[in-house]
Amino acid sequence: MIKVILYIVMFMSAIWALGGLNINRFFKQSKVLEARLIYLMLAISISYLTTNFLYDIFMHFQIIK
Repeated sequence: MIKVILYIVMFMSAIWALGGLNINRFFKQSKVLEARLIYLMLAISISYLTTNFLYDIFMHFQIIK
């Protein structure tokens, strides 16, 4: 359950953080759908990696106690 909550929080924060990037200059003018897909894939990837990292750290310190 904690991992699901972490996924949701990290996904929302990844979307928020990616909002600061100007990715429009990397794509052609008529490729809006492709730009949105890359944006979504980046947000999912960042949230997946961050969640697994934080969850592993949490489990590591819980085992040590």
